[in-house]
Amino acid sequence: MEKSRDHWKITTHDWSQQVDRDHLAEIRRQAEMYAPQGTLHLVLEVLAYAQDEAEHHGRPAHITIAVHSDGSVSVADNGRGTDTRIDDKGQTIRKPVMATKDIRFFDSRETVVLSDGLPRRGMSVVASLSTWLTHTNRRLNGSWTQRYEHGIPVTDLTDIPDDGTTGTTVHFLPDAVFVKPNHVTMGELRHLAKPSVASLTIGIREE
Repeated sequence: MEKSRDHWKITTHDWSQQVDRDHLAEIRRQAEMYAPQGTLHLVLEVLAYAQDEAEHHGRPAHITIAVHSDGSVSVADNGRGTDTRIDDKGQTIRKPVMATKDIRFFDSRETVVLSDGLPRRGMSVVASLSTWLTHTNRRLNGSWTQRYEHGIPVTDLTDIPDDGTTGTTVHFLPDAVFVKPNHVTMGELRHLAKPSVASLTIGIREE
């Protein structure tokens, strides 16, 4: 495989661009279109990525959704973690899932619908419409965390100690300026956040 990120295969995101400010700003300008049901839809956007992992890799998987007292929500899974690579300069590059568009949903004529009946658009919608978002990633080749504000990374990848596990945790606080400040109820989550495959279980709790 070519080490230059310009030559890395594009499947869901363009590795050559780490932040697309115009794309993020457009989401905020049309927030009512991208998240008309508020926080609940953002939770389902994050959940869809964790379910992708479970569907495509067939091993027993678990996802935990936590609704926190400050209005933030975290979604944690025990998958492989977000793809991270080393470029030709020796720099660690994480797949730009938060700050660039998912081409499967923005560049395709086909519409993928989430369980709330609304189109899936990808993680950039969640990041752009959140006051802050932290992305914690554990892979076999290293673990790190990174913080975003309205989709813009405000820290570098910060190494964290390996704990023998793999997976991804996305913790975000929706911005009430752009997203309806409605509380996500346990009933709504249990109704809509259902496992997509038999090998997947989903736990939901309040903290």
